[in-house]
Amino acid sequence: MEQALSDSVLVTQLQRGDLPSLGILYDRHSQMVFRTALAITGDRDAAADLLQDVFLRLHRFVARVDPNLPLEPWLYRMTANLAYTWVKRQSRWLQPLEDLTEWLAGVKRHTPHQLAERQDDANQLQQALLQLPLSQRVVVVLFYVNDLSVQEIGEILDVPVGTVKSRLHYGRQALKTSLERDDRIFHEMHYEYT
Repeated sequence: MEQALSDSVLVTQLQRGDLPSLGILYDRHSQMVFRTALAITGDRDAAADLLQDVFLRLHRFVARVDPNLPLEPWLYRMTANLAYTWVKRQSRWLQPLEDLTEWLAGVKRHTPHQLAERQDDANQLQQALLQLPLSQRVVVVLFYVNDLSVQEIGEILDVPVGTVKSRLHYGRQALKTSLERDDRIFHEMHYEYT
């Protein structure tokens, strides 16, 4: 029966002090929050910490969450903001985004040769992504990893749609340059964002 409860009902219950509702929301959205934090930070431990922070903040500030609005944009916004702050505090880039390869490069079951080739492509893409300016990286991650529209990203980041499109455009251009114009990887990513 708990699975059938909407986010709206769970947020309302959490606002009334029902802590198990937070657990259900965590189970429902933790993978998305973790994936987003990992893609932005490039650090598995940081992503795990940010995941906990996002849901602690949901609990702490639940009175400010409008249960009539979808919860995911709030979670994306909180995740992006916390990840952005974490990255700003780091003096160097940490380990590559090992888990991001599956989402960006679409690694599936292939022959060992195909997997090795795709892993090389994914590693190049990971490194290129980590070299993007943070504002572009956040937009690229939200667009490609989380499959959000530019309108949704604009709402989450509280920036105009034109700014999102610009960051996405320049982020893709920087990725292309960094990947030595290897268009094969980019053909696997969808271009339409308008």
